[in-house]
Amino acid sequence: MSKAMLTQPLHRDWLTAHSRALLDFGRDFPSPRGGAGWLSSDGTRDDTQPVFTWITSRMLHVYGMGAITGVPGCRPLALAAMGGLAGVLHDDVHGGWFASVAPDGAPDDSKSAYAHAFVVLGASTALVAELPGALELLTEALDILDTHFYEPGVGLLRDSWSRDWTELDAYRGINANMHAVEALMAAADALAGAASAAPAHAETSDTLRERALAISSRVIAWAKDNDWRIPEHFDSRWVPQLSLNIEAPNDPFKPYGATVGHGIEWARLLLHLDASLGHNSPGGLIPAAIALYDRAIADGWECASGTPGLVYTTDWSGVPVVRSRMHWVAAEAIGAASALFRATGQDRFAGDYARWWDHVAEFFIDHDGGSWHHELSPENRPGGGVWAGKPDIYHAFQATLIPRVPLTPALASALAAGLLDTV
Repeated sequence: MSKAMLTQPLHRDWLTAHSRALLDFGRDFPSPRGGAGWLSSDGTRDDTQPVFTWITSRMLHVYGMGAITGVPGCRPLALAAMGGLAGVLHDDVHGGWFASVAPDGAPDDSKSAYAHAFVVLGASTALVAELPGALELLTEALDILDTHFYEPGVGLLRDSWSRDWTELDAYRGINANMHAVEALMAAADALAGAASAAPAHAETSDTLRERALAISSRVIAWAKDNDWRIPEHFDSRWVPQLSLNIEAPNDPFKPYGATVGHGIEWARLLLHLDASLGHNSPGGLIPAAIALYDRAIADGWECASGTPGLVYTTDWSGVPVVRSRMHWVAAEAIGAASALFRATGQDRFAGDYARWWDHVAEFFIDHDGGSWHHELSPENRPGGGVWAGKPDIYHAFQATLIPRVPLTPALASALAAGLLDTV
């Protein structure tokens, strides 16, 4: 298949319209407690759910980008999310951010790298959007990430601490490190382009990119030694725990086996990192991205049953374990295919890009209720075994933008620089 869909003006018009529809769907997210509430299937806020730091940060990121692109009403919503990070979700006693706050106001006592990585991402977008207090938020988030989560000598992030930073969980994980790579690249570009940028900011940007590369290099090495299936779970010495949660394989954050969507998402991030590093890239990132993507698609794309889709997880030989289809996996497939086409020029990736959007339009987009179904059964019917409702719009919204900007700078910075639809 040719690259026709990627280059068609009407397709880009459709992406614009769909991104606007997603922004409209999520507008009810601000919680009266502060931060972003969990969205139900119809887009209304489910106040029986906790307010999560990761969702609040994602909504800051999304509506910050909406504000950057001039969509009316997005700036106040971004400020509402940012207020939650400065208020109810922030630990004013010990520093950092609670994982969540329950409906009764009780905080989750854990401090997770996953949540803090998203604070860095959201704050980076807020800085690009020139929201008041964004630089202070980003500075604090980066300091917490460096002080408490970064493990010197290993070059990776620890996973979880107690509220007062005295007890470190023995578990180590790749999911938080993956989103840290995304966040570190966004922060590097936001600091480099900030109106208030000083020489120290440029130096910090270089350090952040180096850390993103160090994390990515470790993951590439592990994946290469494992037939390009990424080990997700580790003990405190960073020894892979390949059987973790074998009795609970559909865990939303720590599923057993290889997570198909993470192989795809890492492929995209490696391409952004290669472009971000420019002449400082060590080489090998593009071949690794192709290998990760090809392995994930070969293992994960299941159509023998007559209901095509990308499965959630496989075992270490590539046999599907959890056959449910997650919306974020399809969204990442769209972004990765477009990025791979841009990086390699291979028409097969443009063909995949069209295939993934056709699949999403047929099965994931809720043409009646709005947004995307977050989970489908193996028969491609809306399900909720892992995710209930439609908690946020982060993955779907990014899928409408990533194909329309260069591989670097990071998404918010690219939008601010007027790079939308220039490739």
